[in-house]
Amino acid sequence: MIRTVGLVAKYQEPKAAEMTRWLVPWLKQRGKKVLVENGMARSGGVSCSKKAMASKADLIISLGGDGTLLNIAPLVERADVPILGVNLGGLGFITEVAADELESVLTKTLDGDYEVEKRMTLEIRVQSKKSKPYKFRVLNDAVIAKGARSRIIDLETYVGDDYLCTYRADGLIISTPTGSTAYSLAAAGPILEPTLGAIVLAPICPHTLTNRPIVVPSNAAIHVTLRSFGDTVILSPDGQQGVRLNNGDEVAARDYGTPVSLIKIPSRSYYEILRDKLKWGER
Repeated sequence: MIRTVGLVAKYQEPKAAEMTRWLVPWLKQRGKKVLVENGMARSGGVSCSKKAMASKADLIISLGGDGTLLNIAPLVERADVPILGVNLGGLGFITEVAADELESVLTKTLDGDYEVEKRMTLEIRVQSKKSKPYKFRVLNDAVIAKGARSRIIDLETYVGDDYLCTYRADGLIISTPTGSTAYSLAAAGPILEPTLGAIVLAPICPHTLTNRPIVVPSNAAIHVTLRSFGDTVILSPDGQQGVRLNNGDEVAARDYGTPVSLIKIPSRSYYEILRDKLKWGER
């Protein structure tokens, strides 16, 4: 039973603000408690932090693009809480519901008539001798990348106990299947069906041209150690605020164990989305 609905939006966008103004009273008329982000109480909902929203809501609606959804998804620790992603413009692979579809899709959702896709998430840990340890959960990817003026960096990479290679590159993308259509795709990585259990390692502009992206099992433990001095190197989880890495710091990645549940439209397959978003078959 959906009693409490959390609403996150790219509020600075006029279209998102407009949709919020009708969506909050629409949900209230149907007896739902509506949670909104701090600072948005004037919309008529109950103001709270994203973390509190993720723990209290029975359904979360994301109005914006993929970035808006990526802000809230890692905070949702319960796989039984679905997220409805509404695309308000841009490419959008994980926000598959269009704005003009929202009312009909949401009506069915509140009646319990919906399907979800379970999307794998990754746990990312940073171990450093010079700073505190960090832990992140990502739905798309974790990107290790050099600064604009830094030289090529060395990234010693293991899959489990097996040494893979030391990438000499501008960086490395550690991606879920969901993230295979994000930065990894731009780095010539493969597109994976999003419900697969797998991890993609895609080097960014490798110095050795034979260093190609590789797909490893979802139960693999990835360990990447920075072996470069004096360069600016940043780890960015899902495009959010990054962490600076120092020589010898290790980034570990593994299956988080709890997936994210995204509401999907049964009549629209993933392959249809690929054709539409990537313009496959067009001339």
